[in-house]
Amino acid sequence: LLQQSELPLYVAPANADFQAVADAKEPLLTLAANRLLSQKSEESPLKGAFEEFCEANADWLEAAALFHCLSNSEDLLGLSWWEWPVDLRDMEEDAIRKSTDLYEKEIMEFKALQFLFHKQWIAVRKYANSKGVSIIGDMPIYVGGHSADVWANRSLFELNEEGKALFVSGVPPDAFSKNGQLWGNPLYDWKAQEKDGFKWWIRRLKRAFDLYDETRIDHFRGFAGYWSVNSKEETAMVGTWRAGPGVALFDALKESLGEANIMAEDLGVITPDVVELREEIGAPGMLVLQFGFDGNPTNPHLPHNHYENCFIYPGTHDNDTTNGWYEKQGKTTREFVEKYLGYADHDDMAWTMINAAMSSVARSALFTMQDILSLDNSGRMNLPGTAEGNWAWRMSGEFCDWSNLDEIAFKLRNTANRYDRINQPAGSQKIGKSLKVVGKNSL
Repeated sequence: LLQQSELPLYVAPANADFQAVADAKEPLLTLAANRLLSQKSEESPLKGAFEEFCEANADWLEAAALFHCLSNSEDLLGLSWWEWPVDLRDMEEDAIRKSTDLYEKEIMEFKALQFLFHKQWIAVRKYANSKGVSIIGDMPIYVGGHSADVWANRSLFELNEEGKALFVSGVPPDAFSKNGQLWGNPLYDWKAQEKDGFKWWIRRLKRAFDLYDETRIDHFRGFAGYWSVNSKEETAMVGTWRAGPGVALFDALKESLGEANIMAEDLGVITPDVVELREEIGAPGMLVLQFGFDGNPTNPHLPHNHYENCFIYPGTHDNDTTNGWYEKQGKTTREFVEKYLGYADHDDMAWTMINAAMSSVARSALFTMQDILSLDNSGRMNLPGTAEGNWAWRMSGEFCDWSNLDEIAFKLRNTANRYDRINQPAGSQKIGKSLKVVGKNSL
């Protein structure tokens, strides 16, 4: 679809500059999309595959395409959908038909771009799988209010007649946040969702498993019980705990999708009902070694409290790198770490924690590439609650001595072998522990 001469100039690996990437690639992507659309189905297998993609994904693609065009139109740019003219806000048939005709070109471009991304992503996934690498997707439990998901499915969310959220998501005050965290997403109407057979969630998870081998659902505890805050509140301090859908949702998912590889992000304040739900559906949970050293011997993140059906991390993409974390700790915590683990490499706490995670009873041990490279916080991936400077880290010469990677790989393999975490060849009957290395939050 594009000529070699049209491609952007090579840029040496460095932290991602997303605006520069968009400026360079978006015009070319639009050009590629329009060249695809100009082809004839009977002459182009690619055009035929595009049409099949549109038909197979119409349940979300149609609304998403129109929503994108309306949101970016001159008259509606910057407005939330509940601020749109009533006929568009309420998706009146005549208004939708007229808008679909008006933005026909832009809608088709949007669909073509979705198809091209899907095609390239599936190729990446197949290549990864052929090398023994599985892909973990990361799904937030909630969706944004200004989204095609909510606009096209108003009856499944707790909204007023205008489409504004009545209650929004968050978590109550705790030791880390005196005001709690007000996320602001509209809450699901779980009774309406269940009455509809959880079809929206089934479609959502089906699409996820089209893209990934496993899917981690963020804030899993919300399926057991969730914090509900009146949308008029300015903080999450005042709210109520309400019951989630529980096992009924997962029974519906299993009936429709079969056995699905769902991973539960169950960090934070976890109550017995959350543990019971996770165990009932057989989903692995999460543990983070950095969270374990508060001096409490019952802390679930300490290795002697680990359980088998879980993923153990030294730290995740939302935390400091392990060396960065250790640099911030006081004398008491450092002494506890050293005494507990029996040894601490003060110059490289990352590998001390990697060894501790490898030795855990947890079925899967996951490490960020930043920890494997022993980086400090200059390599941190994400700082929750901030909007700038996140998700930009890349393996580049600034952070990585490429000549040293074979030595690091040998060290990692030896450590994995010591704790029986080497994946077995295809066809092997052995079922053991596993090792996973994550770049962002999945690989």
